[in-house]
Amino acid sequence: MSVDPLTCLEIDLDALEHNYHFLRSRLKPETNFLGVVKAYAYGSDSIAIARKLEALGADYLAVAFTREGIHLREAGISLPILVLHPQPADLKFLAEHRLEPNLYSPRLLKLFLSLAGETGLEHYPVHLEFNTGLNRVGFWENDVDWIAEALEGSSAIEICSVFSHLAASDDPKARDFTLRQIESFAAIVREVATKLPGKPFKHLLNTSGVLNYPEGQWDMVRCGIGLYGYGNAPQYDNALRPVARLRTHISQLHLIEPGEYVGYNMGYQSPKGGKIATLPVGHADGIGRQYGQERGSFIIGGQRAPIIGNVCMDMVMVEVSGIPCKEGDQALFFGPEISAETQASQAGTISYELLTGISQRIRREIIGG
Repeated sequence: MSVDPLTCLEIDLDALEHNYHFLRSRLKPETNFLGVVKAYAYGSDSIAIARKLEALGADYLAVAFTREGIHLREAGISLPILVLHPQPADLKFLAEHRLEPNLYSPRLLKLFLSLAGETGLEHYPVHLEFNTGLNRVGFWENDVDWIAEALEGSSAIEICSVFSHLAASDDPKARDFTLRQIESFAAIVREVATKLPGKPFKHLLNTSGVLNYPEGQWDMVRCGIGLYGYGNAPQYDNALRPVARLRTHISQLHLIEPGEYVGYNMGYQSPKGGKIATLPVGHADGIGRQYGQERGSFIIGGQRAPIIGNVCMDMVMVEVSGIPCKEGDQALFFGPEISAETQASQAGTISYELLTGISQRIRREIIGG
């Protein structure tokens, strides 16, 4: 049963394919490609996105947490899946679902080695993250000797890759900092090559790294936001295509008099009166209160209709005086017609937050593909 078919998040798999090939075109032919599908594939549909990336020839997928990887495995996804931020309580479920953990700390490495010993794991693929300046999670360069000692004589795990994460690859002003991170990672790679077993592959670049620092691509890159149509810079945004498009409809039109208020807490007072439209989406759907007070807008009839007053839990009101429209007409919040980055920046946030915040009560509709 389809309920309220006029309100949905369209997921355009043809746009995803375009973005994938654009990002691939920036890489050496031998460089592996990891598609980041955490957070419901940046708020879209992780299963549909993962299936498409698998069909396109991606080499790896990545999620943040173990339960996200299990969700993909249960849907039949067979690509290797890197779990970027596994938690100690979840380690026992990783092997059951052929998920590959990022062991980012001494504590986590010791716990997984202990689990591997108890369960008889042999040569289980794991990944090691090193901190080069983001200061979030990861080993330090001087931990390599400790890791070598911890692994000595053990055949329980196989280091599949070592990696780090750039902190500001999208910021031209931080170029010197980013280059220092690349140099730090190169030093770690040299240490790993001489002190740790095997020949793990290396990866450092995110989407902005791929676009701005191609010299640091190593053996693999990890692309997230670029796959979904955003390159963190106008020239790249123009080359990419938004995958998600949030559309709804006008549920009611009102004519109001000059001086009348609209919404909770009398959030808007109409100076001249006019026509307003109510739309059946609100902050429970991911359109936060920061988009109210004319900081966000919908596209109705090809024109921008600003959100007036405060965003309600399930509704917003927009100013449509001068816009020919009727009840039932379509209203677009983001997509090819108006960028999620544009909406987000006007409200003082970023496209990542807007995209990943779209509630699961909004129906997803897969198109293209």
